[in-house]
Amino acid sequence: METSAPSLAQIEQLALEARAHLPDPFAEPALDVGIHVAEIPDASILADHEIADPYTLTGLYVGVPMTEKMPSDQPLAMDAIWLFRRPILDEWAARGNVTMAELVTHIVVHEFAHHFGWSDEDIAAIDRWWE
Repeated sequence: METSAPSLAQIEQLALEARAHLPDPFAEPALDVGIHVAEIPDASILADHEIADPYTLTGLYVGVPMTEKMPSDQPLAMDAIWLFRRPILDEWAARGNVTMAELVTHIVVHEFAHHFGWSDEDIAAIDRWWE
């Protein structure tokens, strides 16, 4: 098991790998969702989501879920998934029984669930963590 904390770039790479391994028919449309990694969520994200502790938010989907998009919609910005390194590191250390790749994959799948409008059963079929 890993013992050193991954960098922002390493977490981004894990997230990109998780996205690349989404099953069909989701893999190709998932490429239209940007993936970004920051140390912690900024103040505007915390305020928008009424979150007091920045170390509790590991990931966030920003966009309009596919189940709510209309063909006539003009996108204002690319849908995106944000991952937050410090909260991810805190959860990884607290769990102590998962690899960083497993944790990042779990978070990425959860955020794509918001994008695609997946049910709990859909998520469990992709990420066994949810069973």
